[in-house]
Amino acid sequence: MQGVLTGFTVIATVIAVGYVIGRRGYLGQDGRTVLTRLAFNVATPALLFTMLAGADLSVVLSQRLLVTAIATGAAAVVFVAVAGPFLRWDAGRVTIGALCSSYVNAGNLGIPIAVYVLGDASLVAPVLLLQQIVMTPLALTVLDLSRPGERGSVLRRLTTPLRNPMAIGSLSGVAVAASGLTLLEPLVLIGNMSVPAVLLAFGISLRGAERPGRGEDRGALYLSALLKTVAQPLVAWAVGAGLFHLRGEALLDVVVIAALPAAQNLFTYASHYRVAERFARDSILLSTLLSVPALVAVAALLG
Repeated sequence: MQGVLTGFTVIATVIAVGYVIGRRGYLGQDGRTVLTRLAFNVATPALLFTMLAGADLSVVLSQRLLVTAIATGAAAVVFVAVAGPFLRWDAGRVTIGALCSSYVNAGNLGIPIAVYVLGDASLVAPVLLLQQIVMTPLALTVLDLSRPGERGSVLRRLTTPLRNPMAIGSLSGVAVAASGLTLLEPLVLIGNMSVPAVLLAFGISLRGAERPGRGEDRGALYLSALLKTVAQPLVAWAVGAGLFHLRGEALLDVVVIAALPAAQNLFTYASHYRVAERFARDSILLSTLLSVPALVAVAALLG
């Protein structure tokens, strides 16, 4: 319980500061844009590099990673199956919606919860590896290629992930982890800007925003939030207990991680590509609110 409340309190405080900054206009009209660009192009790639460079790559073959991958994939696939044929969204919007339905806040919320609830921050490593090595490059490639006018040669389209700052940071971090090289302290310092920049930009975006669920996409919004906070942890529990026979702390770990809300950096992606920005903001906010009772319930039932 303490870990859940601590993690959410930290995030809510920084977002609130961003909201005040937006209302007061301290950063001017382009403050959110500058923070978003800083996070997307500089700070977050550095953070991903430093986190993955120090990770134990043996977790790639762990059962927990397989459970996380199945639960994450199930939530994303359900959203895609609904949004594509029934809502007739384009590829960019479907991608953002699928991410909001499955991409967990493993960094700025997952780490403190892993420390206080699960007792080990390294337990978020499997989902970090999955998201940064597989999900992020794949999703950002789709977003890159779905931009108006983004065509180019076949070679250019195939190498799109290699030119994306997020993918470069992630893949470089894995390469360093495999080589055993020492981290560069300047990158650690730059990476430390990522979480505050993302949260402040998110807070600024709430200035003048309507209550979530009032737009024409409210059905998709509710679907994404429920997939993230209810369906994904249920799938993790069913797969972990039924297929992989996880029990006790091992089962608690994968279900708690699956019950984390959508990550705030998804709003950074949506803002950078100018795709489904309001949907991303509202879905993140709603899933964050719903994840509080979800995490408390998981901790009470399996803890």
